[in-house]
Amino acid sequence: MSPEVKPDFLISPEGLRLDGRRPDELRPIELKVGVLKQADGSASIKQGKTYIIAAAYGPRELHPKHLTLNDRAYLRVVYRMATFSVPDRKRPAPSRREREISMVIANALKPSLFLEEFPRTVVDVFIQVIQADGGTRCAAINAASLALADAGIPMRCLVPSVAVGKADGVLIVDLGDEEDKYGEGDVPMAILPTTNDITLLQQDGSFTREDLMEAMQSGLQACKYIHELQKDALKRAFGSRSPDDGGGDDDFDDDLETDLGESEIAGEDE
Repeated sequence: MSPEVKPDFLISPEGLRLDGRRPDELRPIELKVGVLKQADGSASIKQGKTYIIAAAYGPRELHPKHLTLNDRAYLRVVYRMATFSVPDRKRPAPSRREREISMVIANALKPSLFLEEFPRTVVDVFIQVIQADGGTRCAAINAASLALADAGIPMRCLVPSVAVGKADGVLIVDLGDEEDKYGEGDVPMAILPTTNDITLLQQDGSFTREDLMEAMQSGLQACKYIHELQKDALKRAFGSRSPDDGGGDDDFDDDLETDLGESEIAGEDE
């Protein structure tokens, strides 16, 4: 395989990125809920060329027992990249980076979950990256949050996530693979949209204080847009009701915000 060639520029003289996007424009995002019948809850995300599937199980008995928490459920996240997900075949054994990202995703999701309602149990989230083209940890959070909602795990709200970076001195939203590799840095973040609390904030590269504040503001707006896409995905999955239910999609739209806040989102399907 020929070595990858660094592009001459990441932002064109016209102010566009390599894929034709504006600096503040996200890649096309496609979210689906309930993609795996065997899981308690599942979701998939296609964000540009990145493709990820997430599955959630539980609450259920925890093994091994020494991990048991007496006051809450243990959230166990496993993030893995398929060997064929990147151009150079990845080693099948779990890498240190995968273990780190698993921990980062778990920490980003925990504040949204009522884990204290299920002491001495485990909630498992398995994330498989089928194709990687930048932004996999943020896309994984978006899919995992939906999978948890699909599984009926009580939640304060969904957790949207996005990365904001810098390329050729310009702040850009939702980095692709080449922007991630050759840009000047990135700031992955995740939020609780109902309160604007930040559950994930990392920085790679050099940013001035002003750039960092602007990047966080851009990320906040992008996360709120992704949150609307997440809600739409749930509406499509749970919005169809039989005539006997006496409700339609309009009723479900109104109920969704309330249900998320009251942690009962997946009750519609049961």
